[in-house]
Amino acid sequence: MLDTAIRAAREAGDILLHHFGDLRHIEIKNNQQFNLVTEADTNAEKRIVDVLLEAFPDHGILGEEGGKRKGSAPYKWIIDPLDGTTNFTHSFPIFSISIALEKDGELVLGVIYDPARDEMFTAERGAGAFLNGERIHVSDETRIDRAMLVTGFPYNIRENPDYCYERFIGFLKEAQAIRRLGSAALDCAYVAAGRLDGFWEVSLQPWDKAAGHLLIEEAGGRVSDFSGAPHDIYALPFLGSNGRIHDEMLRVLEEARSLTITVKQRP
Repeated sequence: MLDTAIRAAREAGDILLHHFGDLRHIEIKNNQQFNLVTEADTNAEKRIVDVLLEAFPDHGILGEEGGKRKGSAPYKWIIDPLDGTTNFTHSFPIFSISIALEKDGELVLGVIYDPARDEMFTAERGAGAFLNGERIHVSDETRIDRAMLVTGFPYNIRENPDYCYERFIGFLKEAQAIRRLGSAALDCAYVAAGRLDGFWEVSLQPWDKAAGHLLIEEAGGRVSDFSGAPHDIYALPFLGSNGRIHDEMLRVLEEARSLTITVKQRP
């Protein structure tokens, strides 16, 4: 299954690189001005689905671009064929392909591929996390004031969902640095590889984070919701870290929320 997922990711990566810098058609999804889809997204997802179903015709599919299929087997593939579409439409070379596999609702396999750098991140439940075949681990950083964090913003940020602005400002005051790459899957992969120390985002879909969730855990990190409870990939908030600064990140998330509520309640 891992070999098949890797092959699907590589073939989709070839499609993305073929379209990169030469897009002919860009659409807006769900009437959201900043939520884009291109022919690269749809062509890449079709190729991934074809490869997976050729090998495993009884498996289910959940894809960002409409690929949804209920299978007869207890397996479901969760696919983002182009994570970082806005970057891609601007010829900004930070984007990725994310493929995860659930068995009976448990994540068992994850692949994140960066075709621009030919970096293949992989993880299997209980077998560790790898980058191009070499084992990776989360960072050893224990202090949030020395941590480099990463985040992303939802398409409806102008509605300020879930204290998005306030939490970002809270981390600006506490962390050494914050980055915003534009691909949640790569954010997770970079935490797993120890390049970044923690990642939070208030609103992510399952295809954005399923593979990344498993990568972080298998690299020795921790994943949760904003209360510290186990993370559900079908719920929106996501927090992933090296584990050592996780409680501090939870504190910042809660303090920013609580302070905002207090200010709003003042007469």
